[in-house]
Amino acid sequence: MRESFMGMDSISISDAKHPSEVGEPNHPSVSSEHAVQTATLQKPYRRKRVLEWLQDQVPEKRLQHILRVEAMATQLAQHHGLDTEKAAQSGLMHDLAKNFKAKQLLKMAEMEGLAIDDVFMANPHLLHADVGAIVARDEFGIYDPEVLAAIRNHTLGSPEMSPLSCVVYLADGLEPGRGSTSELEHLRQTSLENLHQAVWLTSDYTLKHLLTNSNLVHPRAVLTRNWAMQEALHQQKTKKKSSKTI
Repeated sequence: MRESFMGMDSISISDAKHPSEVGEPNHPSVSSEHAVQTATLQKPYRRKRVLEWLQDQVPEKRLQHILRVEAMATQLAQHHGLDTEKAAQSGLMHDLAKNFKAKQLLKMAEMEGLAIDDVFMANPHLLHADVGAIVARDEFGIYDPEVLAAIRNHTLGSPEMSPLSCVVYLADGLEPGRGSTSELEHLRQTSLENLHQAVWLTSDYTLKHLLTNSNLVHPRAVLTRNWAMQEALHQQKTKKKSSKTI
């Protein structure tokens, strides 16, 4: 039976993986002192605490998107036999830094020692995924490298990213609030069948939007697309060879 993600509430949001994002209201910084205290305590993940923080920091429309990503990431993880708890954590925390101001994103990325290239300088908002992983670690005591990577990779992806990162990347771009066009429905169905092919085709979908609107494209997005395409084509080739030998 064909599975679907459209059972979740759908609210139209038009900011899927491209630079035309919502505004950047003021946001309190994560102080170094608090970060040290949190790191020392290593507080376990608490969904309620994260939700309360998000409710105070992001608009309701953004929060609804986050909840749909959490739900779809969990569903995809379950379908593909992955850790559903990690998927839920990554989905809920993927946009922690979404509404940070450009200066704050650049400052936190620099303090973390992240490479800031010309595209990031021109569009600092692309750093919200990498900075979001910093907030997850310092504010909420998340140290699981797979969860932190999934948060970091949800916008641009990354070559060789884990299946969990693929799941969160796809959930962010394909959650029901993104729309219900035939192309999006096809991508959602593909996400159930093959994660690498879904990342490849979703990357193509995003890149087409960026190019049509004359937006900058970060090299990492292209590297992610090429990696996913090669993985998917290799899997198809291997499958054809195995079917011939049977």
